[in-house]
Amino acid sequence: MAFPQLRGIIPPVVTPMTADQEIDLDGLKKHIDYMLGFAVHGIFVLGTTGEFYALDDREKQAVVAAAVEHCRGRAPVYAGTGAETTREVLRLTKMAEKEGAVGVSVITPYFLKPTQAELVDHFRRVAESTALAVVLYNNPATCGGVSIDPDTCAKLAAVPNVVGVKDSSGDLQNTIEILRQTPRDKFAVLNGRDTLIFSALQMGAQGAIPASCNIAPALCVGIYEAFTKGDVQAAQGYQSRLHGVRMAMTLGTGNGAVKEAMALLGRPTGPNRLPISPLSDEKRQKLRAILDAAGLMR
Repeated sequence: MAFPQLRGIIPPVVTPMTADQEIDLDGLKKHIDYMLGFAVHGIFVLGTTGEFYALDDREKQAVVAAAVEHCRGRAPVYAGTGAETTREVLRLTKMAEKEGAVGVSVITPYFLKPTQAELVDHFRRVAESTALAVVLYNNPATCGGVSIDPDTCAKLAAVPNVVGVKDSSGDLQNTIEILRQTPRDKFAVLNGRDTLIFSALQMGAQGAIPASCNIAPALCVGIYEAFTKGDVQAAQGYQSRLHGVRMAMTLGTGNGAVKEAMALLGRPTGPNRLPISPLSDEKRQKLRAILDAAGLMR
């Protein structure tokens, strides 16, 4: 089975919410249109940035269905189906397949600390349960320090529908080692640390899944498009402007600063679900100054 080419800039979109913290599907569609207006290469719902951990089954299904229906083939839609147990991931993956996603992104179990052998078995079972493309998601910071080792990626790359990995380790050496051990023609390595998009592309990565794309899509897409055209100077320039934006995300809990930044830019998508609280006035002013320095406050 042929899968969509996993490449470019694929934003892990926020899940817009109303003031009372209910999901806002109209807001999601509006935000997807905004992202597609910058020629992103896919849409990824129910990622960490999309607060997958805070949504119930009904909400997850509604988000996937709305994204697929609204994109109408304009861009491939990937859905996060990670969970604590293999059984739960299988169930969520079947839901994503039923709703028309082209692929799923599966984070390592984030409370347990599985061994590499257990991770191989976990991801293989998920892949064998579905006809969808499966993207591994390596994010040790949110998974108790557990990382998907490069040789584990290599073993899983042999599974026909395991098509790539999002590496959010922030360790460029780890990204390079994954690239070295996996086949370039079948297995895509996407960067997940927004400050390293340009560097990862230089090393052979095929793109990125950057949370900051919700804030600054022109910068994220600019890095990729300039790099692929051979304009290294322009790509570096976009990356330099994005750096402060990504670092500003540490001002909030989880991805709280992403929605705060979007609101400051005139594109509000509502609050994060509690216990993530709004930024203090002091932090909000710091965020505003960072966005202004990046040339985003117009």
